[in-house]
Amino acid sequence: MQPVARAVKDGKRKHLFVCSSTTTPGAMDAVLIPMLERELGSTCSQDFSVCHNPEFIALGDVVNGLLEPARKLTEISLNSYVTMKISFTNQLRMIAAHHPQADIHVMLDALGSDSRIGKKYLHAGLSYGGPCFPRDNRLLAYTARQVGLEAPLAEASDRMNERTKEELVEEVQEMACPGDTVVVLGVTYKPTTQITEEEAGLFLAQQLKRRGYRVLVHDFAAPPANAPSLHEFGQISNWEEFRTKPGVKLAVICCPWPQYRDLVATAGTRVFTPWQL
Repeated sequence: MQPVARAVKDGKRKHLFVCSSTTTPGAMDAVLIPMLERELGSTCSQDFSVCHNPEFIALGDVVNGLLEPARKLTEISLNSYVTMKISFTNQLRMIAAHHPQADIHVMLDALGSDSRIGKKYLHAGLSYGGPCFPRDNRLLAYTARQVGLEAPLAEASDRMNERTKEELVEEVQEMACPGDTVVVLGVTYKPTTQITEEEAGLFLAQQLKRRGYRVLVHDFAAPPANAPSLHEFGQISNWEEFRTKPGVKLAVICCPWPQYRDLVATAGTRVFTPWQL
């Protein structure tokens, strides 16, 4: 917003500055408004106005999010709550894995049927990622520390999320040996986006390569041109060709793109997914 303030400094007065980004509590009064007053050489509420409206726009569904916003609220708290729900799901999944008679999908479906909980984000899968969930959850814990408090639920959600990534690496290492070729399918944090930030598939690919595996990656929206972090890996450029003749030791589906439903195991290729595709 600083460049905007400089650009309008010598123009007409009475501008309304809208901050549509997530901020920490108090940042508007302590940081943003003083910066605007300094840059403009004028006084807030007298010479210009400021409002804060953090838009809740889901990447991959931007148009619908703008036309029919589901909610306008305290986004940091909302995202932190959702991450806690996802981490609880992964915690329960790990526990259920040690009980042969426990079906995590049946369990979660029953939990989600309770009106106090709901089914959204209650699906066994992988860690949460992207530009918002990890950041906002950590931001809530940081904000608590700034006022001398703790946010143990937010901190535990973050630890559980990192543990979920590590567990994925451990599971894959049990299925393939260093030197084997492993294909990571889906390196975006959800279908329909090209963002790989803090995504489980990218974490898996990086960890496997460091441990001596030959790693290939594929995603329907994130070629290396859009995601420079993928340049270190080999690419599956022709999905249809790979789908019919994978020719690798293991294929791991890390993002539930619906197109991956068609991939089936062959005599020489094992297909692993934590998602219920």
